[in-house]
Amino acid sequence: MNKNNYIPLPIDTKDVVLPKELASLAEEIAKNVHEVWSENRIKDGWTYGEERDDTKKHHPCLVPYEELTETEKEYDRKTSQETLKLIMKLGFKIIKKE
Repeated sequence: MNKNNYIPLPIDTKDVVLPKELASLAEEIAKNVHEVWSENRIKDGWTYGEERDDTKKHHPCLVPYEELTETEKEYDRKTSQETLKLIMKLGFKIIKKE
């Protein structure tokens, strides 16, 4: 396959509505997605920088999740929400242990 012709085909989850009780879970997953990404970047030698610089391995998002811009948080939220929606689409139930 020619890499220039790659067309992503995620499973369609448009018909799945996340229950309100999963909102806090989605936010915790979003935060953890950022933490995992940050941890991997730091392990690869990246550090914080005002602007992204791939040569120097600087990235402005190497900050705690709470310090990210809302735009950056939305990127992580979208990932977490789509993951939860996929789990539900595939027939799994998400139940909090009492």
